[in-house]
Amino acid sequence: MFTIDDLADRLGGYLPQDEIQQVKRAFYYAEQAHDGQRRRSGEPYVTHPLAVANILANMHMDHQSLMAAMLHDVIEDTGIDKQALGKQFGKPVAELVDGVSKLTQITFEDKAVAQAENFQKMVLAMSRDMRVIIVKLADRLHNMRTLGALRPEKKRRIARETLEIYARIASRLGINTIRVELEDLSFQALHPMRSERIKRAVASARGHRRASIRQIQNSLQQSLDDEGLKGSVVGRQKHLLSIYRKMRDQRKPFAEIMDVFGFRIITQDVDTCYRILGVVHNLYKPVPGRFKDYIAIPKANGYQSLHTTLFGTGGMPIEVQIRTREMEAMANNGIAAHWLYKAGQTEHPIAEGSHARARAWVKGLLEMQRHAGDSLEFIEHVKNDLFPDDIYVFTPKGDIRELPQGATVIDFAYNVHTDIGNRCIACRIDRHLAPLSTRLESGQTLEIITAPGAKPNPAWLNSVVTAKARSAIRHALKHQQQTEAAQLGRRLLNKSLAAYETSLEELPEGAMTAVLKELELDDTDALLTAIGLGTRVANVVARRLVALPHDDQVPMASEQVQGPIMISGAEGMVIKYARCCHPLPGDEVIGHLSAGKGIVVHRSRCRNLAEIRRDDPEKLFPLSWADQGDEDFPVPLRLEVESRRGLIAELASVVTDADANIERVDIEERDARLAIVSLTLAVHNRGHLARIIKRLRNLSHVSKINRLSN
Repeated sequence: MFTIDDLADRLGGYLPQDEIQQVKRAFYYAEQAHDGQRRRSGEPYVTHPLAVANILANMHMDHQSLMAAMLHDVIEDTGIDKQALGKQFGKPVAELVDGVSKLTQITFEDKAVAQAENFQKMVLAMSRDMRVIIVKLADRLHNMRTLGALRPEKKRRIARETLEIYARIASRLGINTIRVELEDLSFQALHPMRSERIKRAVASARGHRRASIRQIQNSLQQSLDDEGLKGSVVGRQKHLLSIYRKMRDQRKPFAEIMDVFGFRIITQDVDTCYRILGVVHNLYKPVPGRFKDYIAIPKANGYQSLHTTLFGTGGMPIEVQIRTREMEAMANNGIAAHWLYKAGQTEHPIAEGSHARARAWVKGLLEMQRHAGDSLEFIEHVKNDLFPDDIYVFTPKGDIRELPQGATVIDFAYNVHTDIGNRCIACRIDRHLAPLSTRLESGQTLEIITAPGAKPNPAWLNSVVTAKARSAIRHALKHQQQTEAAQLGRRLLNKSLAAYETSLEELPEGAMTAVLKELELDDTDALLTAIGLGTRVANVVARRLVALPHDDQVPMASEQVQGPIMISGAEGMVIKYARCCHPLPGDEVIGHLSAGKGIVVHRSRCRNLAEIRRDDPEKLFPLSWADQGDEDFPVPLRLEVESRRGLIAELASVVTDADANIERVDIEERDARLAIVSLTLAVHNRGHLARIIKRLRNLSHVSKINRLSN
C-alpha cells in the first residue's frame, strides 16, 4: 500500500525538504479530518487524496498543488472551512482547495444543471489559478481508476461526464498522459465488453505482428545511425478508444485497422527532427496527404511534433511521430510542464507558451460564460469548443489563426475580435470577395470588411461552428432584441396613452415609479421591453399609469380613434410575419402581441385570429404599412397546370423576368394530364405579386392560381 513516506521519497527528487514537510503536514491534517470516513471500496478515505497527490508528483507539480490535493475534499466532507485552511496552510492553498471543491448544500432539480454549475465554478477558479484544473484532473483520474465499487448507472454517468468534459480539457491543456487514461477508463465503464474484446485483439495482433514491428523499428534506428543522427526509436500503440472510434467511423472490423501500432522518434533539436523526416521518407514511401507539421504550426494546446504515415513492409501503414525531448515532455504533461520546468528553476519557451495559451483559453471561457443565458447553455458552448480537427488560416498581417474543421468566415471574424464579428458584412479570401458563409480551408488569407452600423444576422447561427462565435452572436441578438423591443414598447405605450390624451413625457411625476414598483421592474426600459416582447399589455399598463395619480379612478379614454401603428417590414427582431397567412405590404393587417415574440403580423381575414378576438381582444391592434424598402416577403402560390416537359423551367423564367425569386417549388402529379405546382415566391408587395400572377395566368398550360392562406 502506497504511503506518505513513499510519496516523500519521490518528492525528494525535485522538491526541497521544507516543502516536502509542508506536504506531509497537509497529509496528516487531512488524515485527521477524514478520520472514520471510508470510500465505497472500504479503504480509509485518506488513501484517495494521497493517490491524487501521487499523480501530481508524476508531473512534478509544486508543493502547494500537492497540499491542495491532500486537502481537496476537506471543505466538502468535513466541518473545516476555507478560512481555517487559510490560517493553517496559507491563502494560496485555501484558494486552490476551494476551487477544486464541488458545490455543496445546493439542491438542483436536474443533475445536468448541477454539473454545469460545478463546471462554471471551476472555470472561475481556473481564471485565478490554472493549478486548480490540474488538481481536479488528477482527482477525476483517481476516481475513474476506482469506479469498480459504484453502481453501473452511476459508473456510466461519471464516465460520460469524464469523456465529454474532463478528457477534453486534459487534451486542450496538452496533458496527454491523463487524457489517454481518462478516455480508456471511460470507454471501459461505458462499453465493458467492447473494451475487453479490443484489448484482447490488440494483444493478439501484437503477437502476430511482433516480427514486422521489430524489423521496422530496427531499420528506422539503423538508418538514423548510418546518417549520424542522434535519436531513439520507440514503439507506440494506439489506445483503445481511438481504435474503437476508427472502427466505428470507418465501419471496419479490427482486422482491417492496420495502423494500431506506430513509432515515435525522440531527438535533441528541431533541426534534427526535419533531417530525420528526410531519412524516414527515403527509407519508406510516405502516404500522400498524411504529413502534418505541428512544429512550425503548434496545436492550440502547445503540442509540437512532425507526423507522417509511411508504407511499411507488406504495405502496412506506419505512423511515425518525430519530436524533441522538450516536445515529448510537453505532449505528455502539457500545461503542467510549466511547473515541471519551474521546479528545475528554468524557464522554457515551449512550456511558457503553453501556459499563456491555456490562460487565453480560460479567458475565452469566461467571455462565453458572461454571454451565455444559463449554465446549461454555457456547458454546451464549452463542449462544442473542445477539440475538433483544426485548420490554420492567416490574417492580412500574416498572423496564424487556428479554427475547427468546417469553420466559416464568420467564425474567423469572431476569432479575431467580437466587435469585428458583430460588424462584418463581407470578406476577401486570398484577395477575392467571398460570402460570409464560406467554409474555410487551411492556408487561406482572410480580410474582413466591416461597416459601423452592421448587426449580426440570426441566420449566422446556422453556419458558425465555434462556441465563441455562437455565444457572441446570441448575446448580440439578445441585446438587439431588447433594444428593438424597448423602442416598440415605447410606440405601443404612447399609442395607448394617447387614448387618455397624454404620453410618457407628459405623465405626472411619480406615476411611472409607482407602476414599476407594483410590477416589480427595475426601470422604465425594463417595462418598455416587456411591452415590446408582449409579456405586458400596453393598454393595461396605460390604465395603471393614468389611474395611480388620481386615486385609482381611471379617466374616460378619448373618443378620438388613434391611427394604426406603422410598420415597414424592416423593424428587426420584435416584429414577425405570420406563416399561416403570409402578409404582404398592401394587405390589410392586424398585429397580435405574442408573449416573448413581440408583434406577429397577420392578414385581417386570417382565420387564426378568431380565437384571439374572442379571448384576448386587447392583444390585437390595427397596423398599416409605411413606405416600402427593399425587403422581400415570402408568399405561397398553388398552380393547377397541364403536365409537360420543361414546365418548371418555363415558370421559373416568368418569375425571374418579373424581378422575383423562387424560394421553394414542389410538384405533385394529379393524373397523366394535370399537375399541382406549389411555389413559394419572394416578392416586394401585393402589387408585385399581382403582376407576377397576371404573367403566370397568360401561360396557356396554367389553368388556375391561388394565393394560399391558412
